[in-house]
Amino acid sequence: MVGQTRSKLRGAASEPSHFLRSTQSRRRRRATGSGERELEKEPKEEVKRPELPLRTRRGNLTRGARKYSPQRIRNLKTQNCVPVEMVRRTDLLNDRFPFLSSLLEQLSDKAQLLQRRQVSGKGAFGIAAFVAILHWVHLITLFENDRHFSHLSALEREMTFRTEMGLYYSYFKTIVEAPSFLQGLWMIMNDRLTEYPLVINTVKRFHLYPEVIIAFCYRTFVGIMNLFGLETKTCWNVTRIEPLNEVQSCEGLGDPACFYVGVIFILNGIMMGLFFMYGAYLSGTQLGGIITVLCYFFNHGEATRVMWTPPLRESFSYPFLVLQMYILTVILRTTNNSRRHFIALCLSNVAFMLPWQFAQFILFTQIASLFPMYVVGYIEPNKFQKIIHANMISVLLCFVFMFGNPMYLSSYYSSSLIITLVIILKRNKIQRFGVSELHFWVIQGSAWFFGTIILKFLTSKILGVSDHIRLSDLIAARILRYTDFDTLIYTCAPEFDFMETATPVRYSKTLLLPIVVVITYVIFKKAFRDILCVLCANTYLRKQLLEHGEIIFHTLQLFAFTPLAILIMRLKLFLTPHMCVMASLICSRRLFGWIFYRVRFMPVILSLVTVMSIQGYANLHNQWSIIGEFNNLPQEELIQWIKYNTRPDAVFAGAMPTMASVKLSTLHPIVNHPHYEDADLRPGCSMLEIWDVEDPSNSANPPLCSVLLKDARPYFTTVFQNSMYRVLKVN
Repeated sequence: MVGQTRSKLRGAASEPSHFLRSTQSRRRRRATGSGERELEKEPKEEVKRPELPLRTRRGNLTRGARKYSPQRIRNLKTQNCVPVEMVRRTDLLNDRFPFLSSLLEQLSDKAQLLQRRQVSGKGAFGIAAFVAILHWVHLITLFENDRHFSHLSALEREMTFRTEMGLYYSYFKTIVEAPSFLQGLWMIMNDRLTEYPLVINTVKRFHLYPEVIIAFCYRTFVGIMNLFGLETKTCWNVTRIEPLNEVQSCEGLGDPACFYVGVIFILNGIMMGLFFMYGAYLSGTQLGGIITVLCYFFNHGEATRVMWTPPLRESFSYPFLVLQMYILTVILRTTNNSRRHFIALCLSNVAFMLPWQFAQFILFTQIASLFPMYVVGYIEPNKFQKIIHANMISVLLCFVFMFGNPMYLSSYYSSSLIITLVIILKRNKIQRFGVSELHFWVIQGSAWFFGTIILKFLTSKILGVSDHIRLSDLIAARILRYTDFDTLIYTCAPEFDFMETATPVRYSKTLLLPIVVVITYVIFKKAFRDILCVLCANTYLRKQLLEHGEIIFHTLQLFAFTPLAILIMRLKLFLTPHMCVMASLICSRRLFGWIFYRVRFMPVILSLVTVMSIQGYANLHNQWSIIGEFNNLPQEELIQWIKYNTRPDAVFAGAMPTMASVKLSTLHPIVNHPHYEDADLRPGCSMLEIWDVEDPSNSANPPLCSVLLKDARPYFTTVFQNSMYRVLKVN
């Protein structure tokens, strides 16, 4: 349906604005010593002072009588004087600032109520649903502001999915436009367009289960709506700035691009509700869950990039890691776990690993965090063995679902699972040698570390796996300063560079880093004391330290995520949200209960939130101020020329990001693409600096591209050229 014409011109600048408007916030200082009303007040009763016992003899009391302390009488007199002074100051605050006083009292009441409430209950699920919707709105707002996505044509929307994002979306488009879902699935499993002339299974190669599932949902949704005669989209004519012509733009879930992006944002919105439940359960109070959500929003730019790059694998995978760690936390805290807990853990592992090739290394760090807990005694051996079994089953399921992809059997993750299970089963035999507790720990740790490395090396050689660049390879290249073609093709990208020095500063401005440091120190101090107790016992019997097992796990996981994020900036995706979850422990009575009884803790929490919100709001305002509109006329001219001036079987090769757009929008065969993991494809990179490493003998010669741009004859003929692109035809 073609409707009215609405202008695409916007008053925003073409480039995002990264400057904040300086605003002065007026803050009223609270009256010194003003008290907050308590949530529950007992009806006042007349206090009767106990009578002094009668003395029968000097210096002796009757049997059963107590000594009466004069000091306590003085304390009572002092307490009787305090309410008078507090009432006077409160009256002064009410007289001068009645609204502020009422607001502070209400905030304190709400905070006290949230502090007492546990995770379960309708209220918790209501808050989780609210923050999920809030995050979903936040994501779609940022995405729309950045690209003006709702007013783009179908071609422009496809061009916004650059590099590998366009490659992933092209398979969703193939299934959607196929005559049937099964036929579209067969087409991407026998793909002849991506690596011409090869025929590849792209579901196996590129982890395309998200696209398959979303395409099935889209076809089902459109089919049901068409069955009932309901419209799924509304189309408009959009006027563009000259020399651009008028285009048609469609909105609604009936548009494939809108449906695809909408599902991603809904998934990540639900993730925020899960973060609330996660933080609330870990801290034992709903207020801790709210702290987690606030920290995430205040550090949103450091925690995710889904609003800028929706089709990336992490956008589908990471929410299931949050679910997996939540389930694992429940398992570690619960004494008697049911079978459904471990089934849920297995399924969440599968959902996390299937969409993303790097997921296995993250789960390896999880096993590396759990194993020392098992060695020391924070996890029961039987429970830990069940966790390992659930992880091993999830690896086998992924191996089957990915058509026997040997990558799942040759990773550090799978090797660590096998070695861990062997150590658990052989543990009693090692104890018979009569070694001390400390030596026993060292033996198990050494066996796990070296056994994992050796087994990983052997399985890779046996299975012949060398096609995939792993996260461990990139980390080793960072630490050892080793460079080759395979590592440079990743590390040349800015997201794979070292963490920016400004990142810890941004963490500190929102108080996220200081809070996490304090929490980590308290946990480390307690764990150190527990370990000393175990060592001083000098016994072969394991001492079960189960009270704080899940808290120790999150601390060790934080220690694992921190160096990863420092070495590879992209891995802030794991560090920042985990810091937000750890921040919820500031409300934990298990850790800071001794403070709760000495100071009024609610004013402290409210003060922290107030200080956090100053820089946090500035960060959010900075995101909201990014206004732009996508426009790439040279690439649009190139794609239009290819669609209408070349044969359907014409094959293209060139820069990898451009090839992804050509394949997506024209459906022409391409030779190379921006998915770097395949070894046979990586020499097709056009980056000149990396080629100098691969072919040093010709590094001094001029690049072929430069020579062809000057004169492509006699082997090539220029058939298209504009301000950015040139197409050469092989003679």
